[in-house]
Amino acid sequence: MKLVIAEKPSVAISIAKVIGANKKKDGYYEGNGYRVSWCVGHLIQMANPDVYDEKYAKWNMADLPIIPKDYKYEVAKSTKKQFAILKKLLNDKELDTVINACDAGREGESIFRLVYNQANCKKKMKRLWISSMEDSAIKEGFDHLKDGKDYDNLFESAQARAIADWLVGMNVSRLYSCLYK
Repeated sequence: MKLVIAEKPSVAISIAKVIGANKKKDGYYEGNGYRVSWCVGHLIQMANPDVYDEKYAKWNMADLPIIPKDYKYEVAKSTKKQFAILKKLLNDKELDTVINACDAGREGESIFRLVYNQANCKKKMKRLWISSMEDSAIKEGFDHLKDGKDYDNLFESAQARAIADWLVGMNVSRLYSCLYK
């Protein structure tokens, strides 16, 4: 069994149609040896500072800068149901391969990898890299799947950007808020 994860439901529906996964289930489609599911944008987000230490719940200039040694992630409250579906699918014993069909680019790579990692999945990973949702482009993409590891650097660059955004956002927002109380 192969699991295809798209970035959004509309893309999952198009892919499912092309590969013959026509049976609708709760949060995914199934058929022809495939399950096709989706993220709904960023299911996994970087944790807020108070997750690292309760003292950060209150904004205090003396606690700045906030620079965690390791970064923590959590499931976004609004996407818990879909993440639970994906986690169950990712850890199904019948599954042998996961295909990342999220958008071709840094953010799409990040959205998929964060879900894959948060679900603690260890299955073989492939990458569908397409820029068109035409049936012929989807078929061609499935004929030329790449190894997921080929995109490790893309994921790392997405993480570097996300961490930089988090550091600036959490620290500068708190700094200015404390300065101009």
